[in-house]
Amino acid sequence: MISFILWDVDPGIIPTFEFLRWYSLCWAIGISLGYQVLRVIYRREGLSQKELDKLVVYVVLGTVIGARLGHILFYDPIYYLNNPIEILPIRINPTFQFTGLAGLASHGGVVGALFSLFLYNLKYKRNYLWIADRLMVAGALLGVFIRFGNLMNSEIIGIPSTVPWAFIFARIDQVPRHPAQLYEAVFYFLTFIFLFSLWRSGRVGQYWGLIFGLGLMLIFVQRFVIEFIKEDQTKFEEGLILNMGQTLSIPMILTGATVIIWSLKHGPTNNGLHQRN
Repeated sequence: MISFILWDVDPGIIPTFEFLRWYSLCWAIGISLGYQVLRVIYRREGLSQKELDKLVVYVVLGTVIGARLGHILFYDPIYYLNNPIEILPIRINPTFQFTGLAGLASHGGVVGALFSLFLYNLKYKRNYLWIADRLMVAGALLGVFIRFGNLMNSEIIGIPSTVPWAFIFARIDQVPRHPAQLYEAVFYFLTFIFLFSLWRSGRVGQYWGLIFGLGLMLIFVQRFVIEFIKEDQTKFEEGLILNMGQTLSIPMILTGATVIIWSLKHGPTNNGLHQRN
């Protein structure tokens, strides 16, 4: 008889204290470790931590705001139009409740991060693709912990399955399911190892945009594929050939491929690793 994994974790770290949740902690750990990776990169390439700290403020704010707005616009705009207060991490109907940022879309997070990088470059005049390459390495690591946060929330669950490692998400139902969150977390980690190794090798450092393009394409190709074994996140996706996650992944994949082709076509630069625009 197959014994499945029973998953019944409270989303709150301390059940009686609703302001401290595993999901938020996972985000914080992912951002902290991503920052440490960027510190290693900046130190090796002769840039100051002060400059890195400025960049991180821009990108973290852009990622979180973009991910939140992406969820609102892509998945449930009518609901938030009728309940605008819930754009914030609270709910007041029927009573006040702290919800955390319950709903962050990775596609929106990517767009938000790239837009914040654009704003950063307007002020500090660094090369956009050079920074995007380094941020992609850290971003892949952040993705690992975001998916662990989804697991702790028992959300983004997979379709029913009888594989030996299937999870029963007791807070959802009693059906064994693919742990889709873990599949993605593992792939994010492998992507991080690959991209970090690629950067560390020094072989592609002068091909500005190559690491960014590879990361973007790899992450969203796997996202497109794994969506086939996920439950739809919203009702309007039922009956669609491709769900919202897959539809939004297509332009990300095409963008990644375009950047890779552009980078290889233009060849290695001879202007230094971090030349200003």
